[in-house]
This record gives sequence, structure tokens and C-alpha cells, in this order.
Amino acid sequence: MGLPQPGLWLKRLWVLLEVAVHVVVGKVLLILFPDRVKRNILAMGEKTGMTRNPHFSHDNWIPTFFSTQYFWFVLKVRWQRLEDTTELGGLAPNCPVVHLSGQRCNIWEFMQGNRPLVLNFGSCTPSFMFKFDQFKRLIEDFSSIADFLVIYIEEAHASDGWAFKNNMDIRNHQNLQDRLQAAHLLLARSPQCPVVVDTMQNQSSQLYAALPERLYVIQEGRILYKGKSGPWNYNPEEVRAVLEKLHS
Repeated sequence: MGLPQPGLWLKRLWVLLEVAVHVVVGKVLLILFPDRVKRNILAMGEKTGMTRNPHFSHDNWIPTFFSTQYFWFVLKVRWQRLEDTTELGGLAPNCPVVHLSGQRCNIWEFMQGNRPLVLNFGSCTPSFMFKFDQFKRLIEDFSSIADFLVIYIEEAHASDGWAFKNNMDIRNHQNLQDRLQAAHLLLARSPQCPVVVDTMQNQSSQLYAALPERLYVIQEGRILYKGKSGPWNYNPEEVRAVLEKLHS
């Protein structure tokens, strides 16, 4: 069950204050101690692979931290997490999603008997795309015992939002066609599994608290593994450990 409405709004107000203080303090420290702050951000970026991504230098993304766009995006993510009701062993939300052909379906339709289903939520963010090959190797190694599904959600770094330089030029999705067009870009990476998109109401992203990227493993309708939120803690190798345990 969700939080009572008054309690939810109080929590949202508290998160708003936390994020505002975080941004103001971060901006001040970036001005006073630019080298130290950059080192701290780079240390976090090491977890996402950003520092090893040949398509990005630190000048492409570090200057965007603590901007107005950064504030609104972090606030959206933090607010979304307040309504996260998923838990290990709990029922996996059977959200509506849309095939790239435009056909509507539900997440549970991709479950095959008692085989685990790996859900990979994300968009064309640098961290998601950089680790996409790791996800593909999971498919190659475990397709005999598990199924996989990519769910394309709203853009984390849209060109008209919290944008990084040298990133893909994708604006915030205004309609389902925009989202389908963005998701088609993943096909060039040969995902080797079905790709669907979230609805424009962002139902799966909200119920799974998936923004900006997140991994789940569900089996027989229950949540077997719940990955931590990206980008800092998005880790396909944790899914590998889960599947190896099931395989053994």
C-alpha cells in the first residue's frame, strides 16, 4: 500500500528541502574548492563507468552538476522513490508496456513458466549504454535458463533537460511515438531480447522506482532480486551472481 496522502506530501516537502540544500552546498563547494569536488564526482563516476567511457570526458558532464536541471531531475527521482512499494519476495507489478510495433501488453506476458525474467529499465543514458554490453553477455550466458526484457523509460539526460555534452540528442518524450523512436536506437546495439517502452504515464518506472536505470529479476510473479538505483549502483554483475546461483 502507498503512503497516506498527507504523509506523502510531508515526505516530499522534506525531500525538496534536502535536495535544495544539497544543490546549494554543492554549488558553493564547486566554486570554492573546484578540484576537490571534481575528484569526488569522478570517484562516483568510476562506479558508473563514466570515467572509462571513451565517448565522454569529465568536461562533458561534471559542469552540469548542481545546475537547475540537475535539481529538478534529482528531485523527481527522490520523489519517485518515496512511492516504491516493491520488495524482495513481493508481487512484481504487472505494468502495461508497449512493443516497438505499438502493440500493448503487460510485463508478466514475458514470463515463461517458472523461468526467471530479468527486467532492465533504462534509456539512452551514458551509464546505461556503457554497460549494455555487460547486459548482453548475461543474455548470451543465461538464455538457456532465463528470459530478458528491456523496458525503455523516460530520458534521464534529455537534450532539453539535465543534458550532458556529447550525449545522444534526444528530447523529453512528448508522446508515445517519441518514446518508441528513442527506443529504436537500442536496436542498433543488437539487444538479443525483446525491447518495450513504458507508457506515457510512466507506470512501470514509477511502480518499480526505476528512474534513471534499474535491474530486477522476477520469477513466477515474485521479485527475486531488486537492484539498487542507478546510475551509481546499477550493476549487471549482481544479476549474474543471482542467475549463477539459480543455475547451480
